[in-house]
Amino acid sequence: MAKLEQVTSQLQFEELLKKAGRCLTVVHFQAPWAPQCAMMNDVMSELSKEHTTSFFVTLEAEEVPEVSEKYEISSVPTILFFKGGEKVDRLDGAHAPELSKKVQRLAVSGGPAAGEITPRRDLNERLKELITAAPCMLFMKGSPQEPRCGFSRQIVGLLKEHSIQFSSFDILSDDEVRQGLKTYSNWPTYPQLYANGELVGGVDIVKELAESGELENTCPKSLSLEERLKAVINRGPVMLFMKGNKQEARCGFSRQILELLNGSGVEYDTFDILSDEEVRQGLKTYSNWPTYPQLYVKGELVGGVDIVRELAESGELETVLRGDS
Repeated sequence: MAKLEQVTSQLQFEELLKKAGRCLTVVHFQAPWAPQCAMMNDVMSELSKEHTTSFFVTLEAEEVPEVSEKYEISSVPTILFFKGGEKVDRLDGAHAPELSKKVQRLAVSGGPAAGEITPRRDLNERLKELITAAPCMLFMKGSPQEPRCGFSRQIVGLLKEHSIQFSSFDILSDDEVRQGLKTYSNWPTYPQLYANGELVGGVDIVKELAESGELENTCPKSLSLEERLKAVINRGPVMLFMKGNKQEARCGFSRQILELLNGSGVEYDTFDILSDEEVRQGLKTYSNWPTYPQLYVKGELVGGVDIVRELAESGELETVLRGDS
């Protein structure tokens, strides 16, 4: 599409999703009285020129209540992302850089060819991986540097006040995680704090623990970043640090290296560097390798996609992956 398309009815919305098929469809739930919506429409218009195979749609939330209620739209602007008729992500608020990032990621990831079935990664498996990504893991709205709700701001303040080292995940950046974790943990609200993979609770429980002096004992002793990186690198004999996972690469280079590794017949594990900013930044310095993906065998850096391609072309890749070289 070269321009924004306006949807005015539930039927038109459903037909548009069918027409889009596996192409990315970006739907802006807006209101004419909100200036921030006008700003996001300008951003959408520019993105539509860049991503010509994607669909960019505006919808007045109050005029099409059936659709707004179905997708729990409670404020504007809210932007939903669809593929194959299914919602795959969500963005609440006027955050132009985040919108551009999400469109770039989801448009690049593409979709399977006609008739091809891509196995869906088990959500519980992904949630478990995220929960155990760090000894102390906080699922919050926003980031520790920029919390996007009062409760998230309070819990970050408590953890910092008591010198608790923690990693975080912005649940506003991934609607699948946001909704799925509520069921997984049987805890309906955010923020949620986990220690050693077990749910501690929300801000009220953390506040009680802090007041009783038990917070430091509840949260595990924090590892230094170097210790943590070593542990993650050695999580498996062959470890790939990439954008996304085996089922859904989130950049072209990650997709290329997956194809090469899959062709080797050697088992390997992956770590999604988009899920952990501390690992993403720290590993660049630790390995003295500034880009991703990064492949490790038995704790030693092999390199990125170019080196792995050279090894594959020379017939050495399988030998290197098995640690025989």
